[in-house]
Amino acid sequence: MIIFASSYPVEAATVPVKMATWEEVDKLFPNFSKFTVVDMETGMKFHVQRRAGSRHADVQPLTPKDTAIMKKIYNQKWSWKRRAIYVQKGKNKIAASMNGMPHGAGALKNNFRGHFCIHFYKSSTHRKREMDLAHMLMVFKSAGKLDELIGKADPYETVTYFVTGIKEHDKGIVQRLSLRKADWKNIFSKVEAVKIARLPLLPAEDMDDELMVSIPIDIEWHLKGEGKRITESEINLFRAAPFSSWKVDSLDFIEKNELVQ
Repeated sequence: MIIFASSYPVEAATVPVKMATWEEVDKLFPNFSKFTVVDMETGMKFHVQRRAGSRHADVQPLTPKDTAIMKKIYNQKWSWKRRAIYVQKGKNKIAASMNGMPHGAGALKNNFRGHFCIHFYKSSTHRKREMDLAHMLMVFKSAGKLDELIGKADPYETVTYFVTGIKEHDKGIVQRLSLRKADWKNIFSKVEAVKIARLPLLPAEDMDDELMVSIPIDIEWHLKGEGKRITESEINLFRAAPFSSWKVDSLDFIEKNELVQ
């Protein structure tokens, strides 16, 4: 018998954060404007200045103190991993996502070598026109709309969200998508990077009435002390009723991908 777990951290119902589009944000926070970044997980905040960016905001911490706070948010190690944040100036609180890796050019005396990126709803990278999936999930998380997004996801979207949550080491995302609890902290400590190598697609409408589906998938793992390997397997998904959201059998997934000894 399968029991559908529902005991994951619940997003606050009164999160005063707006999901504004990049087009709106581009006008609210123009180049050289200064604003505050607030990390959703820790509540820590620091000040930044937008310096550039046509599809998202390229920003820099204002001072060495702001750089130190940002690095503390990332556990003292710069990383490309996305984090759910909101940016604030006056009464405006806008859902966003940041990475934590200094890159490119920088102009401020702040002990930060370059700039980092902040994405908003409908932002994109310099290379692609569509939203980066990891940034998108973090924006929805910041706006308190992650459960809504997951609730509408088809099996393939559920799988991509799940793998992305693992890549970003985001327990809140993977728990929401999981049928059963797992020791994600231990698993994340082993996963340096992960991506979907192959995901054959079937028409989603063929699954409209199904309560269980198996999705073939090849996953490229980069594991600490092991390096790169590709696992060919499948992900089993379940739901309680046709109108319910899909959940990944996470323990079966962990076993098939040999993520625990």
